[in-house]
Amino acid sequence: MAFPTDLEIANKADIQHINKIAQSCNIDQEDLELYGKYKAKLPLSYSKLYEKKSGKLILVTAITPTPAGEGKTTTTIGLTDGLNYIGKKAVAVLREPSLGPVFGMKGGAAGGGYAQVIPMEDINLHFTGDFSAIEKANNLLSAVIDNNLNSKKYSLNIDPSSITWKRVMDMNDRTLRDIVIGIGNGNGVVRQDGFNITPASEIMAILCLAENFTDLKERLGNIYVANTYDGKPVYAKDLKCVGAMAILLKDAIKPNLVQTLEGNPAIIHGGPFASIAQGTNTVIATKTGLGIGEYVVTEAGFGADLGAEKFLHIKCVSAGLSPDAAVIVATVRALRHHGGATKDEYGTPSLERVEKGIANLEKHIENVQKFGLQAVVAINYFPQDSEEEIEFIRQRCEQKGVKAVVCKGFAEGGSGAADLAQAVVDLVDEGASNFQPLYQKSDSIEKKIQTIAQEIYGAKKVNYLPKAKSQLRSIKKNSFDHLPVCMVKTPKSLSDDDSKIGRPEGFEITVREFEIAAGAGFVIPLLGDTMRMPGLPPVPAAEGMDIDHDGTITGLS
Repeated sequence: MAFPTDLEIANKADIQHINKIAQSCNIDQEDLELYGKYKAKLPLSYSKLYEKKSGKLILVTAITPTPAGEGKTTTTIGLTDGLNYIGKKAVAVLREPSLGPVFGMKGGAAGGGYAQVIPMEDINLHFTGDFSAIEKANNLLSAVIDNNLNSKKYSLNIDPSSITWKRVMDMNDRTLRDIVIGIGNGNGVVRQDGFNITPASEIMAILCLAENFTDLKERLGNIYVANTYDGKPVYAKDLKCVGAMAILLKDAIKPNLVQTLEGNPAIIHGGPFASIAQGTNTVIATKTGLGIGEYVVTEAGFGADLGAEKFLHIKCVSAGLSPDAAVIVATVRALRHHGGATKDEYGTPSLERVEKGIANLEKHIENVQKFGLQAVVAINYFPQDSEEEIEFIRQRCEQKGVKAVVCKGFAEGGSGAADLAQAVVDLVDEGASNFQPLYQKSDSIEKKIQTIAQEIYGAKKVNYLPKAKSQLRSIKKNSFDHLPVCMVKTPKSLSDDDSKIGRPEGFEITVREFEIAAGAGFVIPLLGDTMRMPGLPPVPAAEGMDIDHDGTITGLS
């Protein structure tokens, strides 16, 4: 019998009223803002519980993934259910899915198999409207900028060629990367513009780092949008639309409470990509989880070279968080990939290829350890995995001082992740993690980039194209060089070149240009040809989706 699809499993789940989930973690039902029976928003006051009752923070990261991903979200949810299965009070804290990947390459992003968050369709499609609010706030600022260009009485003397702020939409649409607006009589100033995908919006980054409305408004006001004709920076606060932007985000700033298939609490909030943004959920959601649970299991996008690095250098430093342990998700099929297997060979056992590919996992273990964190490797199990391959992985991890545990959360839910859960508890009880960032706020932008490139990627040298060098001078002139860096890089390699799989050595990376996210509080170096507006694949996931006359959705997985 074929294994049921994610959607089939989700549809058969015994979903509980969200009031029961709230009750399980001592949340007053009167504090819930209900979105139907199975979703609710929580007030910001619950994030303050973190100050009095701090749970243990577990960061789930991964090795360099194949295009389909290695099950990091599935493992995060499975581990949460596993911790509850062995008697701990655990909460999953996750990012919200973007419609871009949902209809593009990956399909749904609410976990998989028997390690999912539900209601699955709602979470993947619009959810509670957070992404829509972020889009509207972002595009309000765009409209106000263009309106000011067209104004004579209230003009800020903005140079249209210097405008860096782009519009956004939550869909993969490559045709919108570079556009010309204002064409036609009376339609404003003609200029070049473009769209980013919503997870790449600075508003998304700001929402994920803001701790309250005051912090949110200050960060929104500090958004750098352009220069005047005489070279002075223009910020969102100069355009006097910060209050209106904050109003649009009045509900989006509140975290969302849902549940796992096994009825355990899950907070889902914010959704920046890790390849083009910081790749983590909101500070508010994480602190809320730490206030209501003994263990908080959270994930950071893609491998430890992207999401985990940004989680630690940006989110943790900004919010004063310190993880108690890390979980590195690996699959045998990904190690075969890094050992040279082609896509149609991913499911074929090959100890030789795993032996070649293991260097990628070892590098990610080292990356986590560089930050002073102790880790467990979760081998996300597939039926095609041979015991010989798994045993080899265990032995090599042991040589790195790390325990590797097979996780079967996808097929078995919490019981299949119980061994992983116990290994995590044992590691936390040891108390050996001591988080330390790899660079300091006072370091130059060049030193911060060099530190990440050499220590985390393993690069030999960092090169800067002429445009990046010019922008670097502007960054220093405008005193943005004290900010951390949020690298935009391919998730397919430790380098900035997709073709360099495994653990490449002796390579150089190239910064082609910079973007400034002064509101969010970081500088963005762009490496390679990574796009902030992805395109759809030749056969998008959307082609396999449908809804019947009864409203039953199919193909969303």
